[in-house]
Amino acid sequence: MTVETLARLQFAFTIAFHYIYPPLSIGIGLFLVMLEGIYLKTGDKDYEKLTKFWVKIFALTFAIGVATGIVMEFEFGTNWSTYSRFVGDVFGSALASEGIFAFFLESGFLAILVFGWDRVSPKVHFLSTVMVSAGSIFSAVWIVIANSWMQTPAGYKIVKHGAMARAEITDFWAMIFNPTSVERLFHTLGGAFMCGSYLIVSVTAFYLLTNKHVNLAKKSLKIALIYAFSASMFQLVSGHTAALAVSQFQPAKLAAMEAHYETGPASLYLFGWTNSKEKTTIGIAIPKLLSFMVSGNFNTPIKGMNDIKEDERPPVNFVFQTYHIMIAIGGALIGLSLLALFMMWKGILFSNKPMLFLLTLSVLGPQIANQAGWFTAEVGRQPWIVYGLLKTSEGLSKAVTANHIIFSMILFSFVYALLFALFIFLLNEKIKHGPEDEAHKDDNPTYQSQKQLFHQVEEN
Repeated sequence: MTVETLARLQFAFTIAFHYIYPPLSIGIGLFLVMLEGIYLKTGDKDYEKLTKFWVKIFALTFAIGVATGIVMEFEFGTNWSTYSRFVGDVFGSALASEGIFAFFLESGFLAILVFGWDRVSPKVHFLSTVMVSAGSIFSAVWIVIANSWMQTPAGYKIVKHGAMARAEITDFWAMIFNPTSVERLFHTLGGAFMCGSYLIVSVTAFYLLTNKHVNLAKKSLKIALIYAFSASMFQLVSGHTAALAVSQFQPAKLAAMEAHYETGPASLYLFGWTNSKEKTTIGIAIPKLLSFMVSGNFNTPIKGMNDIKEDERPPVNFVFQTYHIMIAIGGALIGLSLLALFMMWKGILFSNKPMLFLLTLSVLGPQIANQAGWFTAEVGRQPWIVYGLLKTSEGLSKAVTANHIIFSMILFSFVYALLFALFIFLLNEKIKHGPEDEAHKDDNPTYQSQKQLFHQVEEN
């Protein structure tokens, strides 16, 4: 393999693994706001127990997300130094803003959220929950802004030339509100809300399936299903607006997403397989529907791959498949959550084991769809690392070798395997333990020893 291929594979691996956790934190964080808000409104202690339980899951995903995100910062410097120099002015401001406005906000209130239940008033604790949730969302805002600038650059000028060329911000707000940032932000947040909500649906459905924590699980599942269905519908709308932005600013990506080769009215494929060399696609498609969805007119011509320079075409079949995997999973989750809500309304959901089993498995859907959507967005803009300005092959570090990357990939794979195993183990332990039973806390020796240690530290 070439150095470029290895560097791309390494970055794809590290960011795909990292991308498991921040969406979960964002999705669970919003759910915590809902639960604690209901608790403050009703005074029902069950919602306090549920909030405390999901705070533990949130803290776990937050910790693993921070640990796995650090590696990417090093990769920018080791493998992609030319790219880092080119985008340094843009990314520096965006990532600094994330640290100031998002990470500090989230981490600053996290201690109160996790440890402040008996130390601050309920309203102050609820404020900390809101701030942590807001911080996780703000973090996504700045990351998406930086990534969207790579997709549709705006508010910049190029200074210097050749290997020393770099983009310099001329309009900070134009950089922030670049042509696709808002649409891509909503779509990213929608995916995060789905990840968090379906994890909650999965765990609570599992409790009902195994007849554990039944009363709490029923209350949690009612809220989580409404949350999951709302997030799924939000994602449907945001996905459409994001696709419209792609059609306007990245025609090559749109052509790859629907395997559209000849400029003219474009069909919308339900599924299929495309051969970019022979420029043929086998599958089921609805004629001219893509043209209608883009413009409201069935006869609107859509630019085909044949009218794009050969050295500027993304890998069509890969983008086509990942895009349709994302769409298929999104549609299936909408149907599943709607059916579950209907069954809950009819009063038959909580005892229906086949549906509870499907809901337990539903946690996998948003994760797979998120990964497929990310691959669609990133591979679909190839061969550009900064669209229209810098090609991926031009962004590589000059000194890095294939052996360096292979060694670090093996090391990262080992470390990430350990982290993932640790995450699954701790998550499983917390789920098995379930929501804390406040009535029997005083009979728990572990809790008593922790409580005694806390008071000793406080006295010292």
